[in-house]
Amino acid sequence: MKLVFFRGKVPNFGDELNLHVWPALLPAGFLDDDDSELFVGIGSIIGNHLPQKSRKFVMGSGYAGYMGLPDVHDGSWDIRFVRGPNTARTLAIDPNLSICDSAILLRAMHLPAPDASAGIAFMPHYESLERGDWAEACRLAGMTLIDATAPVETVLSQIRGARLLITEAMHGAIVADALRTPWIGARPIYGGHHGKWLDWAGALGLDVRLNPLKPTSLLEFYIGRTGRGGSLGKVGRFSASPLAALPNRALTAAAARHLSAMARLEPQLSSDARIAEVTERAQEAVDTFVRSRLAVS
Repeated sequence: MKLVFFRGKVPNFGDELNLHVWPALLPAGFLDDDDSELFVGIGSIIGNHLPQKSRKFVMGSGYAGYMGLPDVHDGSWDIRFVRGPNTARTLAIDPNLSICDSAILLRAMHLPAPDASAGIAFMPHYESLERGDWAEACRLAGMTLIDATAPVETVLSQIRGARLLITEAMHGAIVADALRTPWIGARPIYGGHHGKWLDWAGALGLDVRLNPLKPTSLLEFYIGRTGRGGSLGKVGRFSASPLAALPNRALTAAAARHLSAMARLEPQLSSDARIAEVTERAQEAVDTFVRSRLAVS
């Protein structure tokens, strides 16, 4: 059974968690390279891009519209649980299969020690790291930048140690909430990333507040105004040119002031009772699946 998850041109914390969580929780040798069966893990990975001929076992994944909508009733899908109620509704499956994002299972694992130096931290979406200058914005705001492309152990340590996490990255909020670090949601500059937050939050009964971010570059300004993502050739090249240096500096300074203001907002956390309940349900779903597989092997 082969583990499948999204991998782009750079590593991304939410997706790379798959390589941290599943080897720790599943029996040795449970996963291999046999793609006749697929273990569909953490992330918005449900879609019609997965081969129809493969048997697909879903463990806390979500559907976010990045890929086409699959027919999960065609006999090739075995859905043990999904990220949230919006995914369950979109796929037309039993709403009781909406448990939570499986990154919550970090709560059942041994984790790296908290990095107490993190203080107040900001975690941009990994795409924003390339499109803007969040390192400089964080420096001006006196915050720690948590880099979503850094090693998983580093990011976990920083999130655990942070006094407060402001995050544009959804898995920053998911992990902070799971590990009980107060967090403030930042509405992703690219609008295509908004909906999945509501899916995850719905599983925890959270009325998530996504607060607007200010852009740190002309490219981010353009993306925020137009709703366009992906490769933005001419705008991207101009934003990276010397001609854009002055407006980019002004935008970054404004974004830093805005981050400082955001740090004074009331943070969020799901209830202790709800996070414990969904962790137990997710763990039981995984354990039941493993037992069923071992019984027939």
